[in-house]
Amino acid sequence: MVRIVSDTSTMYSSEQARQAGFAVSPLSVTINNASYKELDEITADRFVSIIGEGHMPVSSQPAIGDVMALYQEYEGEEILNIAMADGLSGTYSTAVAAANAMVDGGKNVTVINSGTLCGPHRYLVEAAAKLAAAGETLEAIKQKVHALMETDVSFLIPSDFDYLRRGGRLSPLVSLVGKTIRLAPVLTQSKDGRQLVMSGVKRSFKQAISHVSKELSQWGVGSGWRIYITHAAAPGLAESAKAMLLEAFQHATFEIHPLTPAFVTQGGPGCVAVQAIREL
Repeated sequence: MVRIVSDTSTMYSSEQARQAGFAVSPLSVTINNASYKELDEITADRFVSIIGEGHMPVSSQPAIGDVMALYQEYEGEEILNIAMADGLSGTYSTAVAAANAMVDGGKNVTVINSGTLCGPHRYLVEAAAKLAAAGETLEAIKQKVHALMETDVSFLIPSDFDYLRRGGRLSPLVSLVGKTIRLAPVLTQSKDGRQLVMSGVKRSFKQAISHVSKELSQWGVGSGWRIYITHAAAPGLAESAKAMLLEAFQHATFEIHPLTPAFVTQGGPGCVAVQAIREL
C-alpha cells in the first residue's frame, strides 16, 4: 500500500489525518514569544484571540526533522508526499530535503508540489488516500492527482493587507494597491502558483463574491466540483459567501472550514478564501 503524507495546509491535525488514512507534518506558528505546532498544540480560535491581545504572529514550514521522522515511520514502503504550493511556503522544499537527508536518499519517497493550498490541497490528499486504500499503484495515484491539480482555482478576499505584505507573497502591484485602497480586493494565485496577484477590486464583500462567482463559472465549475470556503475567524462572512455562491452552483459540493493558524498569519483575521477543484 502507498502511504500518503502531507502537511497541515490540508486543515487536518495529526490525529485527524491518521483517522482519515494519511499523515501530516504540522506547520509552526510563533506568537507572544511562544511557538506551537498548529492544530496539534494550538487551535485557530485560541491563536486569533492572542492576535486580538495585540501580538503579531509569524509562521514557518514543518521542521525537517519532523518530516524525516514521518518518513521513517513507513520505512520500506512507498511514500507519496503531497505538499502545499511551492513559493507560497517552503514546505515543498523541506519535504524534498528531508527525503534527500535520509540514509538511502529517500528512494521510497516521492514528493509532489500540489501548486495549491487549503481546500483543494485537502481534497487532493483525501483523494490520494482513498486511492491508496483501494490498492492503486503509486504511478496511478500520481497521474490522478496531477489531473486534479489542473482543475483547481483559488481566490482570497483579505481584510488587512499588512499580513500579506509581511509574508512577501504579493506581486509588487498588489502590494502597492493594498497600501492605497480600502475596498474589497480579490486576489488569486499567479499561473506558476508562487505568489498572489490581483483578480479584481470591488466596493463591497458582496460584489467581491459576485466577481468570484463569475470567475468560477468561466473556469467551468459546476456539478462534480467541490467548492471550499475558508475563513480566519469570520464564520458569518463565510456563510454569506456560501449563500451567494449556492445561487450559481447549486449542484456543487460545498465545505466551510476555519483557516489554520499558519494561514491566519498570512491572510490576517477576517480574510475569506473561495477555492474550487473537480472531484474524482
